[in-house]
Amino acid sequence: MDIQIATLSEQGGRDYNEDVCGHWSDGRFTACLVADGAGGHGGGDVASAIARDSILDGFVAAPSLDRNFLRHLFEQANRDVVTRQALGGKLAAMRTTAVMAAIDLSLRALVWVHSGDSRAYLFRGGAIVARTTDHSLVQQMVAGGMLDEEAARLHPQRNMLLSALGSVTEPPDIDVSERMRLQPGDVLLLCTDGLWEPLGDGQIVEALQTSPTAAHWSDALDAKVRAQAKPGHDNYTALMLWVLEEDPERTRILGNE
Repeated sequence: MDIQIATLSEQGGRDYNEDVCGHWSDGRFTACLVADGAGGHGGGDVASAIARDSILDGFVAAPSLDRNFLRHLFEQANRDVVTRQALGGKLAAMRTTAVMAAIDLSLRALVWVHSGDSRAYLFRGGAIVARTTDHSLVQQMVAGGMLDEEAARLHPQRNMLLSALGSVTEPPDIDVSERMRLQPGDVLLLCTDGLWEPLGDGQIVEALQTSPTAAHWSDALDAKVRAQAKPGHDNYTALMLWVLEEDPERTRILGNE
């Protein structure tokens, strides 16, 4: 299989961007990550960058879809953020969500990992077939039947997280998926709440269904957020990965096109 990747990261209505994203591939394995920092300028942006570098560097050193290994990467990233918190000042309260997708192109397999409310989606035939479950108060309310997904997206406590990297007193919640099968035509989206919250799943799907490439989809999502988000809205970041049939006449696509 080949892959096509596009990325989007904007500060939105804020003074600075605390989101980060990153990806790596060696031709067989691919790792993609999005993180959303919190804690103010000089804090959240540091936390998200630490998590990105820790997780991707650890994966690059020994790429694998082993679920225990992937969980360990997030546990190590949590320790790395906590270590920097000890320096005090602006860094003392920093934390970050993170979501990572690890792909083995040879096995056509995917595993994703997350902590917090940055999300991963898997689309097939233009429809959502899998999605991460947020570690948040409103997600618990959805699970308990108190809210539906649309009401949760608009709830005044929607930004109250139950877990994030940078947890000192107790380990963060880290969910690792079972191995999922990838097919040509599948699409993967990793994004922060600054993207999914103003749009909802419906508009994300709508933009996908009218986009011929990952880059077109990125542009469409960007335009939708700019048009609909409220003044002062959050940073928004997305990484889009399209799975293609391998074409021996071209090299693997990595990057916006």
